[in-house]
Amino acid sequence: MLMSGSLPGAIGMFCFSLGVSRIGDKLPGAVYALLSGLNAATVGIIALAAVQLSQKVITDKLTRALIFLGGAAGMLYTALWYFPILMAAAGLATIVWDLRVLQRFARLWNPRQHEATAAELGESSAQADVPQTLRMSESSATTSLQRNAAGISGSSNLHQTRQVSVHNDNNASNETTTQPNSASAPFQPHESDRSILSWQSGLVLIFIFFTSFLTVMLIRGLYPSLTRAFSVFANLFLAGTIIFGGGPVVIPLLREYIVAEGWVSPRNFLLGLALIQAFPGPNFNFAVYLGALAMSGSNTPPILGATVAFLGIFIPGLAVQSGFMGLWIYLRKIRAVVSALRGINAAAVGLVFTAVYRLWQIGYLDQDNQDGQPLGGSPWWVVVTATSFVGGASFGLNPPSAVVLGGIMGMVWFGIVNSG
Repeated sequence: MLMSGSLPGAIGMFCFSLGVSRIGDKLPGAVYALLSGLNAATVGIIALAAVQLSQKVITDKLTRALIFLGGAAGMLYTALWYFPILMAAAGLATIVWDLRVLQRFARLWNPRQHEATAAELGESSAQADVPQTLRMSESSATTSLQRNAAGISGSSNLHQTRQVSVHNDNNASNETTTQPNSASAPFQPHESDRSILSWQSGLVLIFIFFTSFLTVMLIRGLYPSLTRAFSVFANLFLAGTIIFGGGPVVIPLLREYIVAEGWVSPRNFLLGLALIQAFPGPNFNFAVYLGALAMSGSNTPPILGATVAFLGIFIPGLAVQSGFMGLWIYLRKIRAVVSALRGINAAAVGLVFTAVYRLWQIGYLDQDNQDGQPLGGSPWWVVVTATSFVGGASFGLNPPSAVVLGGIMGMVWFGIVNSG
């Protein structure tokens, strides 16, 4: 159902890729100005999404710190293995914090104070080891897990509502978080928690998925010279697997796994990035555009590239979501799991800020710099970005309108600069 809902946008992006593939190496100056305006507006849209996500995810000083550290770490380094390591580290940090692992460890080395400390912490109470922030995040964790498949909703959908989750799904953006009245209240699963799959089927699906993932990665590593279509599928399968947060988080990874391989030019990447904001469906449809363009110069038809890219980016999230939702009714009662999701959410939001930074660094194009320059090189592009951000935050400007306005402002800039 989710994939079918993405098909109109995916088809549109594929058609657009066919036109872009026929564009020459050099474009008129006005086109670069238009493209720079579109890109600057896109950065503003994603920056607004990052701010709204952080407002939703921050529950205490720890999550605030993890957002900052995740964003800073993502800006400093990018590698295939790096993002999942950041996510795991953030999840471990919240487990240690929420379950008071350090305090427990300290008591083992100081048994004299064990009784006094135990009395102070009230270990006989369930609330002693479950901070308020953890109890608040337990009910929202279900929604987060449901939305991970659709990491899948792009930044174009993120600022249409104040209730944004880091795993934002366009079909679930109006869900709200409920807080249990008591930590000792009996567990009552919500209707949305009921999965089509049993926990046994969920385990089988997860096992099949990770087995296929390891197989694809093994073939990718041992036979790097296989067909372009398989290489595109493998790279996007990897990106779709390690993305936890979806939407804007996927953009720098797509650039890393497609543009850095030399399959798509930076200019064409930025052109597609600007247009995806105005198309229906999630940001993941951007992969369809890139997959079709990646077949240029090979004997593989673009439709095959678009298809394998679509499957590669969507299958991991759908498989993991379907499998874990069969287990979630049991996993949500494990405090460590709920706590880990709180940290993973925070790190994922930090990586959205990373996406803003990386896109800022390549947003301005001209005939002499088709690989992109920082938008800060000209105050005009800073104004375009700020206009998009403020328009969405304060005046209800939707993403397609913001992108169009950015393009118009780019053309205005071109007219002024060349009027003399």
